Amino acid sequence: MSLRLRLTIFYSLVLGGVLLIFGSMVYGLVGVALMDQIDQTLIQSANQIVSQLKVNSFGQINSRTIIEFNTNESLIYQIWGQDRKLQFSRPISFTTPLDESGKAAREPILQTVQLDNGDYRVLSVPIVSARGSVGQVQLALSLSMIDVVRQTLAFLLVILALLSVSLAGLAAWVITGQILDPIMVITRVATQIAKADDLQRRIPISRLPRDEVGKLIYAFNNTLSRLESEFNSQRRFMADISHDLRTPLTVIKGNVGLMRRMNAVDEESLTSIESEVDRLVRLVSDLLLHFQVESGNLPMHLSLISLDSIILEVIQQIHVLSDQKVKLIVKEIDEVEILGDADRLKRVFFNLLDNAVQYTPRDGEVRISLRKNEFETEVEIEDTGPGIPKEDLKHIFRRFYRGEKSRKRSKDTGFGLGLSIAYYIVHAHNGVISVQNKHHESGAVFTVKLPLPPRSG
Repeated sequence: MSLRLRLTIFYSLVLGGVLLIFGSMVYGLVGVALMDQIDQTLIQSANQIVSQLKVNSFGQINSRTIIEFNTNESLIYQIWGQDRKLQFSRPISFTTPLDESGKAAREPILQTVQLDNGDYRVLSVPIVSARGSVGQVQLALSLSMIDVVRQTLAFLLVILALLSVSLAGLAAWVITGQILDPIMVITRVATQIAKADDLQRRIPISRLPRDEVGKLIYAFNNTLSRLESEFNSQRRFMADISHDLRTPLTVIKGNVGLMRRMNAVDEESLTSIESEVDRLVRLVSDLLLHFQVESGNLPMHLSLISLDSIILEVIQQIHVLSDQKVKLIVKEIDEVEILGDADRLKRVFFNLLDNAVQYTPRDGEVRISLRKNEFETEVEIEDTGPGIPKEDLKHIFRRFYRGEKSRKRSKDTGFGLGLSIAYYIVHAHNGVISVQNKHHESGAVFTVKLPLPPRSG
């Protein structure tokens, strides 16, 4: 059963229930009001009859005084004497008591009784003189009119309820169709995307409703854009990684073939092979670390570590690996102890410094600063390279992203994972990593902020 049909049935049932309750109340109130009107008519008529009756000194009722009594033509009344004999009846065809049980009542009593020709409302009123009870007056009005009114009202209420529920169901069907139409469009577009693998498709927003459905469409389109961007990024990454794998493997194979043809070990070829193997090891290491980060299984071994010692150690490693291509300048460095994973943080600063060295031209400078305040420590790494294009700044920490439009790519260029890994490790330490271009000169500035451990005492 479709959602549209379920909503239509639900709205119709709710309206039907409301109309049932309302109709029952109206039906009951009308019945009570009509019955009360009959009771009042009987009471008024009884008062008039009793007031006109005369009782002699012997306790006998003189019924002649009410012969001229004019009342409702449908009213039936009887006068019974003390000897329980009928003294007067109008119409004269009613000779049996209208209410047998009411003849013995000492107080006025109203009851609904069933006579030969239908239900009647009967009022029994005792006639009282100075000597006590001398007789009984019984009055009756037929309830046939009330029955007719009730039947007519019930028929009208049923017809009105059926008509209202039908119209409400039709309206609900149309309205829910209009409301759910954008959702059907989402379903259709999603199905087409799944079948055609076309992430460029979007839901038309020319008539985007300004409600929850409109927000859903907007979020869906944004999700598609994000998926398309991620897919294109991974596709570019796969192409790049294929190139990065093929290049060192080709170099290794070529050098091995050269030594085989020479039938001798060539030191230069071995050095080239070793360099390319190191490159492959770095690539595999970055990929494994990346997948650990993505799956949330990156192990962290936190302890109190000396951050300045880690940074100086990384600087020494980079200095050796860069073969003094650029100048590594320590502007300032404070003694800082933080709670962190030494190996992971070493990886962060190695990636940042290695990235800065790669994109800094020969004889350029990479400056490192480590300072702290009351709550956090700040590491700043700035280079004198070409800087980062503005359109790349907001994507620079995304996985597989390589902003190399203005930075020349070489065989030493990274794989688009180093900055992403650094981002996740810093955030795992409750820190913040950011990047910006220098204002007055070329180059980029990476900043890492890490919280200091709380002071004891």
